[in-house]
Amino acid sequence: MSSKAISPINFALMIFLILFWGSSFVVVKWVLEDSITPIAIATFRFIIAGIFFVLSLLLIKSKRPQYNIFVELKDSPTLIVLGLIGITFFFIVQYTGIQMAGASVAAILVCLLSPILISFYSSRIFKEKLSKKNVLGIAIAASGTFAVIGGGTLSMQSNSMTFAIGSLILLSTPFMWAAYTLLGKKVMQKYDPFLVVSYVTILGAICLVPFSVAENSFSKIFALSFNEWLAILYLALTCSLLGYFIWFRVMSQVKAAITSSFLFAEPLITVIFAAAFIAEQITIFSVVGGLLIFIGVFLVTKK
Repeated sequence: MSSKAISPINFALMIFLILFWGSSFVVVKWVLEDSITPIAIATFRFIIAGIFFVLSLLLIKSKRPQYNIFVELKDSPTLIVLGLIGITFFFIVQYTGIQMAGASVAAILVCLLSPILISFYSSRIFKEKLSKKNVLGIAIAASGTFAVIGGGTLSMQSNSMTFAIGSLILLSTPFMWAAYTLLGKKVMQKYDPFLVVSYVTILGAICLVPFSVAENSFSKIFALSFNEWLAILYLALTCSLLGYFIWFRVMSQVKAAITSSFLFAEPLITVIFAAAFIAEQITIFSVVGGLLIFIGVFLVTKK
């Protein structure tokens, strides 16, 4: 794996990625306002995404007959674990947390704690050294993230039991994402990133089905509106099909600490989309925090 600064192509891909993933918090929040459950959203999203991944693999195979779409049997347990922690459990927990505690808390835990955990464990597992500049960049970006999604709103909700339980539930998400990212990076040293993401998405979707059957989620399929289906399709195509491929592609070529640092910009994207589509006001915290985030990402990614 290269230790050079991130290339312009990979930088552009990560910008698209944070646009997809940052906007997804707003999309999920909007869909959850109706009767659909977190498990149902996750199941419908990843079943659709899984179908597109299968079609994509078949298309690649037809154009490149030498492309191997199968993995060794001994790697199956690892891929199943990735499907569980990166898809099934992660999104059930995250969507439930968003419903109970709000998108801001989910963003602060995934976008702030995940990069820190990834950088910490990656430096020990993959022997990736963090320079003083990297550490300073992470600290500045972390401060910016708190400014964007904190803004004093957390203290106003802290007395809510539902909020407290949702926050505790969300605490597990950064650990799952860090484990998913580092384990996935190790697998991609052996297989093509798109192949890995395809298997993980398909397996994660299959593992979601029993949860949906248990809560009778599939009975809600015909009750969803056209706009709700568009929202789920957006999550499946951009956040899953394109998003996961970009994440692992860049992760296979760039330091994990550098790649994960882009997650700090997600809360800023969330604020912009929230202001544009659900009329949330942009505060001074968002402006100052946004500047800090980009300064921090610059310090971490600069050669």
